[in-house]
Amino acid sequence: MRLRHPLTAVAGAVLLSVPWVVTLLAGVGVGTGLTVLVSGISVLGASFLLAWGAETAEKDVPRAFAIAVLAVLAVAPEYAVDALYAWGAGAGSATAEACRGVAAGGEELAGAATNANTLADACQSANLAVANMTGANRILIGLGWAGIAVLTVYKARATRDPAVERREGLFASVVHLDRDIATEITFLFLATVWAFFVPLGGGIGALDFIVLVGIYVAYIGIVIRGDVETAEEHSGVPAYFQGFRRRVRVPVVLGLFAYSGFLIFTAVEPFAHGLEEVGTAVGVPPFFMIQWIAPLASESPELVVVTVLVYKARSTAGFNALISSKLNQWTLLIGTLVIVYSLALGRYGVLPFDRVQSGEIWITAAQSFFALGILVNFTISIREALALFGLFVSQVLIEFTLLRLWQPFAMPAEEVKFLLLAGYTALYLVLGTALLVRRRRQLRELLELAAFAARKAAGQQPVRPEHAD
Repeated sequence: MRLRHPLTAVAGAVLLSVPWVVTLLAGVGVGTGLTVLVSGISVLGASFLLAWGAETAEKDVPRAFAIAVLAVLAVAPEYAVDALYAWGAGAGSATAEACRGVAAGGEELAGAATNANTLADACQSANLAVANMTGANRILIGLGWAGIAVLTVYKARATRDPAVERREGLFASVVHLDRDIATEITFLFLATVWAFFVPLGGGIGALDFIVLVGIYVAYIGIVIRGDVETAEEHSGVPAYFQGFRRRVRVPVVLGLFAYSGFLIFTAVEPFAHGLEEVGTAVGVPPFFMIQWIAPLASESPELVVVTVLVYKARSTAGFNALISSKLNQWTLLIGTLVIVYSLALGRYGVLPFDRVQSGEIWITAAQSFFALGILVNFTISIREALALFGLFVSQVLIEFTLLRLWQPFAMPAEEVKFLLLAGYTALYLVLGTALLVRRRRQLRELLELAAFAARKAAGQQPVRPEHAD
């Protein structure tokens, strides 16, 4: 049986993007349905190119850094969508004072804005920037982390993935994570703790930018100084490209990153908005579409990339990519929104959001806290994955059912939603705290591993903790 040449797969992925590129370059307007189709297929092709580029790059740079670059490009659609709403908020002069005036029905507080409807739309855009961001983060954990864990265990029967351990008992099997991911988990802990304080500042401001972006820069500074791993063998397209000489291989990797990044930046926003229009046409509320359906679309590249890794029995690299994606969304994405908003506003300003969006940030931080409590021992079981999925889905379904369809309460719907968010926030915090207390020894080991990586990146020669092996 003749094996297919690796370039055949590359050509197939590129061909998936051709209809979208032609449509984009020709500047021809097509219907919503066709836009969703061609842009969605293009994102699928870009996801494969992105995965191959990241795997090929592991021969020349530390794996953690290659995965970090992969994560940034994979979540680029989310940056684009959130930046669009943050820009709209700033361009419409949606300051905290003006938005309070709109909420109270008083146009006298609208400041320089002369059109009350325009200001109301700008304030809505500010809330949507937060809603889209929190929705994407919760989808990444509730569907991404949970779904990939289940898929990994299921596919291990065929792939013989060494990361999967079969255990007796209902849903007891676990996926083991690479202990080198301790750095990512630790920095994600730091970002999660800070996120609880973001609503207390009245919006997303300069201090959030400094802290959150600073966390990510420090993380990159550590992983880029890591060792280049050579033990793990690749197959297919990455193995083919890794066989090239370095002067050829590096431009190939950069080309894969550049082209897939171009596709993601240009295709996902029309894809997401097209889905919103389709949803609105069938009666789904626009706010619900923007918080849940649009992020689901924009998260698709990284989910496809990780699925490819799982099918290649590289689930540890897949989980590393998911955790790295969560880290850069929880740092760069939140922190840089104030920059986009201030540029559109024409001066420095704090991106405002209402009380409900404060609740959205708190529940997102609490979900992250619980998920990190699960990963602190470098494993995730099917039971834990189902818990993540069940809590996520139940909150979304309760919100949609009670607030969008039934509305049985005498109090305002937004008040009910805030109480729902607060309840789930408390539940996540209780569960996460219980896990960390129970796994306090593993937490200490994780922090020691992260400290080891930091000292090593600083040029020291520390002794690796014995329990990390």
